Amino acid sequence: MGLTEIIREHIAWRSQIFRLAKADLMKTYNGAALGWAWAIIKPSVTIFVYWFAFSTGLRGRAGIDGFPFFFWLIAGIISWFYVQEMINQGAGAMRSYRHLVTKMKFPISTIPTFVGLSHLVVHIILLAVVILLYIAGGMMPSIYYLQLPFYMVLMYVFCVGWCMFSSMLGAISKDFINLVRSFTMALFWLSGIMFDIHTIPVKWVQLIFKLNPITYTVEGYRNCFVYHRWFWEQPKLLAAYLCEMIAMWILALWAYKKLRKEIPDVL
Repeated sequence: MGLTEIIREHIAWRSQIFRLAKADLMKTYNGAALGWAWAIIKPSVTIFVYWFAFSTGLRGRAGIDGFPFFFWLIAGIISWFYVQEMINQGAGAMRSYRHLVTKMKFPISTIPTFVGLSHLVVHIILLAVVILLYIAGGMMPSIYYLQLPFYMVLMYVFCVGWCMFSSMLGAISKDFINLVRSFTMALFWLSGIMFDIHTIPVKWVQLIFKLNPITYTVEGYRNCFVYHRWFWEQPKLLAAYLCEMIAMWILALWAYKKLRKEIPDVL
């Protein structure tokens, strides 16, 4: 019942979803002197700091498997920037748009969708910048780049499911939002973004990292840019990710059916 209702709401409000995604995107950068440039500046500074710390200061080696560390890093961290925004802002999405929940007859199931779309636009811009950096570094686009939309869709669907689940709980309790934000940095270090998970000597620990859904998209982007592997070459990891995505959406639908009537009163 919940899934059918959500699909109907998305079909009926599809034009408003795109308009609200655009409004959410504009709201993020309105009022800043540099405007849209911040979509590039903020992640660029983060990449530079990590590159300097690990390539020059702490790491002390040229790269990974002969591949320049800087390019290996940006191939994976690009997906993290999107996931990070969805983890943190997703949990507070209902509170951020409480006027849609309390003052309008608006389907709350569509809020995670347009929030995810607005961040996806920024992600695509950053992805274009990464591709240009690769070209500038002498690494021309390959046929494996055709997989990028596939990994992007998987990441988007999973993150929207998370946003649906977490925003419902976040609307009920601010403590949940604070809990999520406190675990974000831990997720960063447990997702194989800064190091090669294939070099972990303990096999069961390596398996845990591989089963992390964030790691799957990080490695997926590196499959396109660095490793040159097709997604169907790792069917077990894909199956595990899809199972985790289904589980995420089961939780999201449970939270939606359980809390949707209470949220307007709480907010």
